[in-house]
Amino acid sequence: MLGRVSGAGLELQELHRFHYPPASAAGHLRWPFAAILEGVETGLSRAREATAGQLESAGVCSWGVDYGLVDETGRLVEDPIAYRDHRTDGAIERVLERLPRSEIFARTGLQFLQFNTLFQLDVHVRAGLPKDARRLLMIPDLVHHALCGSLSGEYTNASTTQLLDVQSGKWADELFARLGLPRGLMPELVEPGTALGELRPALRQKLGLRPLRVIAPPTHDTASAVAGTPLEPGWAYLSSGTWSLVGVERHSPLLGDDVARANFTNEGGAFGTIRLLKNVMGLWLLESCRREWETAGRAPELEALLQAAAALDRSPGAVFPDDPRFFNPESMTGALRAALGETGQAAPDDPAAFARVVLDSLALRYASVVRTIESLSGETVRGIHVVGGGCRNAYLNQATADASGIPVQAGPVEATAIGNLLLQAIACGGLGSLAEGRAQVARSVDVRRFEPREGAAVTRLAGRYRDLEARALEG
Repeated sequence: MLGRVSGAGLELQELHRFHYPPASAAGHLRWPFAAILEGVETGLSRAREATAGQLESAGVCSWGVDYGLVDETGRLVEDPIAYRDHRTDGAIERVLERLPRSEIFARTGLQFLQFNTLFQLDVHVRAGLPKDARRLLMIPDLVHHALCGSLSGEYTNASTTQLLDVQSGKWADELFARLGLPRGLMPELVEPGTALGELRPALRQKLGLRPLRVIAPPTHDTASAVAGTPLEPGWAYLSSGTWSLVGVERHSPLLGDDVARANFTNEGGAFGTIRLLKNVMGLWLLESCRREWETAGRAPELEALLQAAAALDRSPGAVFPDDPRFFNPESMTGALRAALGETGQAAPDDPAAFARVVLDSLALRYASVVRTIESLSGETVRGIHVVGGGCRNAYLNQATADASGIPVQAGPVEATAIGNLLLQAIACGGLGSLAEGRAQVARSVDVRRFEPREGAAVTRLAGRYRDLEARALEG
């Protein structure tokens, strides 16, 4: 994405969209890092063409938790293992045999998810780390290293690892010591907006670029998305994509037994903020179903599928979206059928009905998470601001408003790129503050509003959903 910030407002231009699906290699599901770098370099080359070489800076953000290892020369030792790899099955239980859950949460403030870096690294240590590994870098830090040679880690992505002290913002040394994890691999941390260096000369020559500053944005995609969202006071955010992240922006972590029991997380944001949030399985459920239908030759176009789902006169049923069976099943439609059958609901065969089950279930889960945020924080949530690719899903946005009973605002789609751009602009002197940047976003981006409706189908389904969610969480 190419971005410009000026007195006239904010501009974004998509230059290159590329895919890098993980694939099995050397016994694990891995990210093809060379393909990621190729995509980034192509994007930079197209940015040069679009600006006649007049680029100021570049910065990278990505998903959290995954990492790569480099040797003393900075060479990537092996392709990073993807978080959906099954190596972490049972990893939480093995770690808790050595250190109580309450102590880990009190130190890190993070929700327990089996793919957190803490559990990935523990499994990696047990299996044997590569002997030449000298530094652990999160995915965006690896890309920054390739661009400018930086060996730093950035705070917001580090905050997803469950290895960071939530109070100090530093690596939790005692946690490493007590679990026998390699503290020496961890990088020095920098804040969002830090200049990391200039583009490597060889890469600059290859791409035909003039000297270009590499700046660390909030490198966790949700941290950038929240930074790029013109949040109104008292509103929650919902970063909606493959994963859905539902939360509120705060100035201090929210800890304690109630938060730990609810398995909420305190992740770092830009300028000292904390993102109190919950991971929800998200549109991964529908994406996985669509891949199955494509393989079987019966996949409707997405917009037609969503319209058909919205047109159904009633909801076929609901599931608990965060059931572990949906994390990476061989068949998502099979997993959904099983979950429906176990709760006495008939499993549909029609793709539109499947899509309606997924969307209504997500809306009801979002509403439940928002109610829990209110209970934990003692503060009323006045509305939900949806950003990311899912904000274009009008049915899901309306269903979320209906289920939660509060307004929903949708947009911008590219909130992550916008937040990244704003932090680069602040670092380069083009903006004075994040508040100024968010005000520009509010003026430059169209936002659609959805008001809650009484008696909607998803509301009628709510009672059944509350029962199945309660059973799932108790189990």
